[in-house]
Amino acid sequence: MERQPEGVVRTPDETVREAQRLLDAGMPFHAHEVLEDAWKSGPEEERELWRGLAQLAVGLTHGARGNSAGGARLLLRGADRIGAFTHRPYGIDVEGLGAWARSLAARLGGPVDPAAEAPRLRD
Repeated sequence: MERQPEGVVRTPDETVREAQRLLDAGMPFHAHEVLEDAWKSGPEEERELWRGLAQLAVGLTHGARGNSAGGARLLLRGADRIGAFTHRPYGIDVEGLGAWARSLAARLGGPVDPAAEAPRLRD
């Protein structure tokens, strides 16, 4: 599968929609790339949000590839980063995503199905 084009500037809503589409399709690494674009191009005060979301997606990628330790580490790091954004920026369910990430990190023990484990960015 080809990688996502890099450096694409999207609106926050476009970013969330595209990342969710890719997560639902079982393509968390591609979702990570979309979220990484937002992290690198967005306003300074939002960078940790997008960086944390990208870490959740790449944590799921590692989990899908059977790298349980690396996946868990990234999931927890991402959950910690987004936890500071309690006001639900762009409708993103940061509380629910943090709970999802911690739950998945605790039960990673082998490869997981990324589509079946895909989180909902918005509830």
